Amino acid sequence: MRELMKGCLKQNDVKIKDGTDVNAIMRDMMSVILEGALDEELDEELGYSKYDYHNKDTANSRNGHSQKTLHTSYGDMGLDIPRDRAGEFEPQVIKKYQNTVTQDMEEKIISMYAKGMTTNDIESHMRELYGIDISDSTISRITDKILPIVKEWQERPLDEIYAVVFLDAIHYHVRNEGRIAKQAVYIAIGIGMDGRKDVLGMYVGQNESAKFWLSILNGLKNRGVNDILIACVDGLTGFPQAIEAVYPQTEIQQCIIHQIRNTTKFVSYKEIKPLMADLKRVYTAPTEDAALGALEDFSEKWDGKYPKISKSWRENWANLSTYFKYPEAVRRLIYTTNTIEGFNRQLRKVTKSKTVFPSDDSLLKMLYLAMMDITKKWIGHRQDWGQIHSQLEIYFEERLS
Repeated sequence: MRELMKGCLKQNDVKIKDGTDVNAIMRDMMSVILEGALDEELDEELGYSKYDYHNKDTANSRNGHSQKTLHTSYGDMGLDIPRDRAGEFEPQVIKKYQNTVTQDMEEKIISMYAKGMTTNDIESHMRELYGIDISDSTISRITDKILPIVKEWQERPLDEIYAVVFLDAIHYHVRNEGRIAKQAVYIAIGIGMDGRKDVLGMYVGQNESAKFWLSILNGLKNRGVNDILIACVDGLTGFPQAIEAVYPQTEIQQCIIHQIRNTTKFVSYKEIKPLMADLKRVYTAPTEDAALGALEDFSEKWDGKYPKISKSWRENWANLSTYFKYPEAVRRLIYTTNTIEGFNRQLRKVTKSKTVFPSDDSLLKMLYLAMMDITKKWIGHRQDWGQIHSQLEIYFEERLS
C-alpha cells in the first residue's frame, strides 16, 4: 500500500505542502474506494459483473449512477452511486439516506454536544475545522442516536444493596407545546458496598414531588435494588414517606445544609454570623442529647426574632438527627447531599449555554452525555471506605448477612 501511494503521488506529480493537501488526497482516495465497493455490491446483487452478459441470469440491469454528497472528516465529497433498473438495489457501504461517511464524524459531534456546545456552535466549528456544512437537523439526528442508549442505561440491572443513595432534583426550562415550562430532572446517585459511586438514574418530570420520587424508587426496586441502608434527601414534603413505602427499613438522613439554607434565608445580614455560630453548635454536637441541648439554647436566644428556625428543626428532627448515631467517618458521608450537589454543579457547567431546551429528549440526551463525561473520573472508592464499611457491617449486620 505504501509503495502504491508513492507511485500514485509520483505519477501524478502531486506536491504536498500542508494538511489541506493531505485532506484532499484522502478525500479522493476515499471516493475511489467507496465507489469501487458500491460497484462490487451491485455486481453481487445482479449476479454478474459489468459487460459480463454471458453470466446474466436476471431481468434486472444497471441503470447508470446518481450523485450524492457525503460529509466526511476530510471535507464534503461527491460520490457516484450505482443504480439498477428495477430500483431494488439497497447499498450497504453507503446506505440510502446516509449523508456522513465516518463514525468518527458523528463521534466528534456527539463529543462537542456532551461538552455543552449548542448546535450553532457545532455547525460553525465543523465548518471552520473541516469545511463541512452540517444543518441543525442533521446534528439533532446524530445526537438522537443516543436516546435508545439512554433508555437501555435507565433500565439496566443494579446491585442488590446500596450503602447510601443520594436523591435530589435539578431544574431546567423546556419548551413544551409552544410554552416554556420548568422541568425537574430527578437524579439518584448510589454508593455500593464496594464504595464506588454510580449514577443510578436521571428522569425528567414536570415538577419535583414525592409522588414522582415514589415511582422512581419503585423503578429502582424493579431493577434489582432490594435494600438501601441510608437514603440522603433534601427537605421535600412527603419524601420520607415515599422512601418508607418502598424501602421500609431504610434510614433517612435529611440534608443539614438544605435545612440551614431553608431556615436562615430571611435572617438579617447583620445577625447571620452570630446566629450561624449558635446553630453550628446544634449540628456539630458530639451526641444527639448535646445537640438537643444546643437547640434549646438557640431557641431561648433567637426565638424572639426568628421563631420559625427552631420550630422547623424540631419538626424535622427525626430525619435531621439520624447521623448522630454513627461514628465520624459515616457522619461525614451522610449529613449532607454534597455528593449529588457537586454532580449537579458539573451538569450546570455543561448546560449553562442552553437557557431553554426544545424538548425533554434534548435535555435528557445532553445530561446523559455530560454524565458519561463526568463519571469517567469516578474510579476507585473513597479513601476512608474500609473504615466506613466495617462500621456499616456492625450497624446493619442482620441486613447485610
